[in-house]
Amino acid sequence: MARRGATSVTRDDFSFVSPVVKYLLFFFNMLFWVISMVMVAVGVYARLLKHAEAAMACLAVDPALLLISVGVLMFLITFCGCIGSLRENICLLQAFSICLTLVFLLQLSAGIVGFVFSDKARGKVSEVISNAIVHYRDDLDLQNLIDFGQREFNCCGGISYNDWSQNIYFNCSSENQSRERCSVPYSCCLHNEDEAVVNTMCGYRVQTLDYLEAAGWNSPFSGSD
Repeated sequence: MARRGATSVTRDDFSFVSPVVKYLLFFFNMLFWVISMVMVAVGVYARLLKHAEAAMACLAVDPALLLISVGVLMFLITFCGCIGSLRENICLLQAFSICLTLVFLLQLSAGIVGFVFSDKARGKVSEVISNAIVHYRDDLDLQNLIDFGQREFNCCGGISYNDWSQNIYFNCSSENQSRERCSVPYSCCLHNEDEAVVNTMCGYRVQTLDYLEAAGWNSPFSGSD
């Protein structure tokens, strides 16, 4: 009768998971886990810096809350993937795969709903943008976000530059004593990179002009998205 080998694989040493797959999964989940914690920390810090009244006024369009929400969601999902892959915990790995599947299905559903109900989706987006324009000066984070979007996409407002009349600092009402009355933010303007002098008042009184006049006002100007 043949003798058993001197060494044998015990139940604790055996694994169905390849070490390469295991540590790659652990590394990438660990990376996104750290990123999620940074996002939450930045979001909480930005939220705490806001004045109480301004923070409550623009609660629905607060970038800090969006950062915190996404960061917490990422933290929970990557925690399951990170610890589950390291410990080869079947329950955590199943939870990780279920979460990723749900996120994928939600994104797919949102895309389908947005395509089928495109008019309502555009209306909802316009509503969010309008709300953000109203609170443009109330929240520095929101202001920077809007300016970034207008510069990157070469647009001004949600539908046209006249959307800025919804803001108390930019509207053309007789009660508005602001220096920015009937104007649009500087981020609405387009500039040549080789310009020696930057005109920060390029959006002054633009709302008093029609579309064609606004397009050539002082510097190349984008009147709509």
